[in-house]
Amino acid sequence: MDALCEAALRARENAHAPFSMFKVGAALEDHSGRIHSGCNVENATFGLTICAERVAVLKAVSEGARQFRRMAVAADTDRLTPPCGACRQVLWEFCGDLELVLVNPRGKTEAFRLKDLFPRPFDASYL
Repeated sequence: MDALCEAALRARENAHAPFSMFKVGAALEDHSGRIHSGCNVENATFGLTICAERVAVLKAVSEGARQFRRMAVAADTDRLTPPCGACRQVLWEFCGDLELVLVNPRGKTEAFRLKDLFPRPFDASYL
């Protein structure tokens, strides 16, 4: 397992998921090779919950990163868990057609391109 997947699995352990108990970690590799991680953070007002993927993107951007290579998403599921629709939109806007690696704690992985999971994204070209 590579460093990106390991970082996503470690980030998962920091998840704050007292309501769903569904812990997710994400790790985003920028163009220079730095890894920015994030975990889901739930809120009693469910609409204010933020997913691990968006935490990682926002953290990377807040640290000055603007170009990205790939992201790993870790959840403890047998059927590997892809990003939700809101995360796909944010990923597209900030990262473009990056590689997504889905992973679970047992070492199962699967890789996709974002365009394969999000074939007709809305972006600035429509504005």
